[in-house]
Amino acid sequence: MPLKLYKRGGIWHYKGAVAGRRLRGSTKATSKEIAERIAAKRENDQWKRHLDGPEATLTFAQAAMLYRQAGKSDRFLRAIEDYWRDTPVREITAGAIRASAIHLYPAAGPATRNRQAIVPVQAVINHAAEHEFCQHIRVKRFKVIKKAKTPATWEWVEAFMAHAGTPGLAALACMMFLTGARISQALALTWDDVDFRAETVLIRATEKGDNDRQAHMPTRLIAALANIPGRRVGRIFRFKSRGNCRTQWAGACRRAGIKFLSYHACRHGFATGLLQAGVSPVTVAKRGGWKSPQHVFETYGHDIADHDVTDLLTGERLPEAKERKA
Repeated sequence: MPLKLYKRGGIWHYKGAVAGRRLRGSTKATSKEIAERIAAKRENDQWKRHLDGPEATLTFAQAAMLYRQAGKSDRFLRAIEDYWRDTPVREITAGAIRASAIHLYPAAGPATRNRQAIVPVQAVINHAAEHEFCQHIRVKRFKVIKKAKTPATWEWVEAFMAHAGTPGLAALACMMFLTGARISQALALTWDDVDFRAETVLIRATEKGDNDRQAHMPTRLIAALANIPGRRVGRIFRFKSRGNCRTQWAGACRRAGIKFLSYHACRHGFATGLLQAGVSPVTVAKRGGWKSPQHVFETYGHDIADHDVTDLLTGERLPEAKERKA
């Protein structure tokens, strides 16, 4: 039967059955004329869905809601939801998604456009496709030219710590380098996460898809944490955000006379240093919280060998293990 309107508390509601499916809801309208139009659209959408499939009426806003309800990451979602709004998913093409990335981030580089526009839009649509509400979509990424990044070394960290100015800032750099913690993970640490007796620290997941992990604390890290004054309660590092300690971080680099490196260079150095020491990518990935050994090798593997490593092929250079025995 067609949808019928009824009033409740000054607001018009609708109920009925369309194409064998019972519908009931609020129009959120106090005007009967507007309520009739909303109910008619709801009825029409249901017929379209019944005759042409879910894709006929699915909007991006609805797909995004489904994505959120599944507990997926909502990072970068707000901007793309505001852009696409009630656009039918069937009208969103790969080319349109690339165009939206340029529109949303006109001054950004290819990597940012891929990460903050193309990836989340594609994820939302493909999640809906997994529920058979629409078709899967593939979008060509903007080409990214990878730039070589300088990893921190233990020598760099020691120089930084010596000129950090505060024990907390010194321990922060030490923590990230010796555990592979991200800056967000390090700043979220509390004293309850630290077990000095077991020499471990609980690195909590800050991104969906990550897992909490127990990281070993070398002696130098234990000493750095022990040097932080005050009561052992609450957060270890008192910086409100990564931006809050950026000025002090840059100042420590300047006073130490070392190259300015980002926070992430410490995590980069954790991976690179272990790989250079002969630790397998499998172990590095596990100890540093990376999702796969392949990611570790592809991201950091290019840094593990000297430029003259090919001398090994002709015997002009001995493998490091043999060199140490000689």
